[in-house]
Amino acid sequence: MQKLAELCVRRPVFATMLIMSLTVVGIFSFFSLGVDLFPKIDLPTITVTVINPGASPREVETELTDKVEAAVNTISGIDELRSTSVEGVSQVFITFVLEKNADIAAQEVRDKVNLITGDLPETAEQPVIQKLDTDAAPVLRIAVSAGRSLREATDIADKDIKKRIESLNGVGNVQIIGGSRREIQVKVDPDKMRAFNITVPEVVGAVRAQNLEVPGGRLDEGTRELTVRTMGRITDPADFNQIAVSTRGGYSVKLSDIGYVEDGTEEQRTSARLNGQPAVTLIVSKQSGKNTVQVADDVKARLAELQPELSKKGVRTQLVGDQSIFIKAAVESIETHLVEGGLLAAIVVFLFLWNIRSTLIAAIAIPTSIVATFGLMAAMGYTLNQITMLALTLMVGIVIDDAIVVLENIYRFVEEKGVAPFQAAIEGTREIGLAVMATTFSLLAVFIPVGFMGGIVGRFMSSFGLTSAFAIAVSLLVSFTLTPMLAARLIKRREAAEGTGTGSMPSEADAGLADESKVAAGEPLKIGAAHQDLHGDAALVNGAPLGGCRRVRARYPEHLPALPLRRQKLPAR
Repeated sequence: MQKLAELCVRRPVFATMLIMSLTVVGIFSFFSLGVDLFPKIDLPTITVTVINPGASPREVETELTDKVEAAVNTISGIDELRSTSVEGVSQVFITFVLEKNADIAAQEVRDKVNLITGDLPETAEQPVIQKLDTDAAPVLRIAVSAGRSLREATDIADKDIKKRIESLNGVGNVQIIGGSRREIQVKVDPDKMRAFNITVPEVVGAVRAQNLEVPGGRLDEGTRELTVRTMGRITDPADFNQIAVSTRGGYSVKLSDIGYVEDGTEEQRTSARLNGQPAVTLIVSKQSGKNTVQVADDVKARLAELQPELSKKGVRTQLVGDQSIFIKAAVESIETHLVEGGLLAAIVVFLFLWNIRSTLIAAIAIPTSIVATFGLMAAMGYTLNQITMLALTLMVGIVIDDAIVVLENIYRFVEEKGVAPFQAAIEGTREIGLAVMATTFSLLAVFIPVGFMGGIVGRFMSSFGLTSAFAIAVSLLVSFTLTPMLAARLIKRREAAEGTGTGSMPSEADAGLADESKVAAGEPLKIGAAHQDLHGDAALVNGAPLGGCRRVRARYPEHLPALPLRRQKLPAR
């Protein structure tokens, strides 16, 4: 690293481009980073849901839950297996160890459940296998209200709003809560069915068979080929009454003979209200790995586009839940603390150094280290969340340490040893380099293991440890490249700054020794005001001042034997 520091002092363009490359990558990476509340945590938990309408909890447990549990229990890496059996619904939760890949675990569960699908009751629906994804969480809740029936409001929310929102990039799912959907209800009279000796399965089979569109094949017409389709689906609810259920004694029993058809709504299982009035709520969930704030902003923009069209229909939309507001506030607060911390750190450094140039050299390590860290975050797939931003905020006071140590040692070489700033930057960095590296490596030894912690805590803190470690590593690079390069060109000795010379001011004893050595060598010296023994006149011996000659003769009598003195009048100053 000392060789790198010397190279950067002698080649300032190389040092500047080296740090600028990291900074530019960090700046561009910053705009591509997602914004979220917490880091993405992939928990290997799989849910198997099987629905059997009308089955009692005991039947659900014996016919569904037990069979699913027995099938998935043979999969390796299961940490916990639990289930819930309620009326008509069986749910089995399989939690794997954290080292298990969630995608692989889901595929293994899917393969095992497919093997027992044929053993499930005929009335049971197809098993639904889902991977628990905490990152695909709801981001918005939109309340839809209208001055009309709840059924009409549900249709508008479904066709005009939900379908338009689902097409947006990043939107994973839109769920309707509190809606009332249209349902054609067939109501039969048990007494009339008994009179005609007709059962419920016969009614269900007749409705299903006579309300169906079936393909009729192809029809060739010259060079054209047409597709034939049988239009068997009923469009008018009243036509359901004309469905023939069965034939009894030559008489075709119609649906109207044993009951009637009603154009109604399905049984409402959820409810939503806005200001005390029935409403429909749309819950918008984002796709896994997508930017929460970006998805929320896109949905809001789409709602703004739809508002003129919805206003004509008397429909009003209102956001009743927005996860992005809290995320923005949290991240902006941490960003503010980050900037304030950097400024306060620079002010503290200025109070100790009391030099604007030195403060600038040391403080430049803060933005370069922080901005360069954004490049690592983008490469690792991290987001700007509370954990990573907390790491950057804490690093503000640490990344400046290496630069301060190197700068202070260079400053000491210039002020105390009188070394030229250019050479002081090389020598000062070489002398303190090993200590700076030891300090930085000790910090890396603390934060890097945090990035490789296991368990749930490790999933949260891995981004914290690696983000902190990279910022510290960049600060070490800055202290050996940019700091000595700037110090060699910005640090000036105080005497040079005050215009009294380019060298450091020697002490009185050093000045005397210098004068004496020059006299001993036979060099002429100018008399100083502190060394004048005569006011206005000076006795010269071969061009040397008398005061200097006396001191040299007292110390070195063998070099200056008794010489004849010649008085000379000096001009007044």
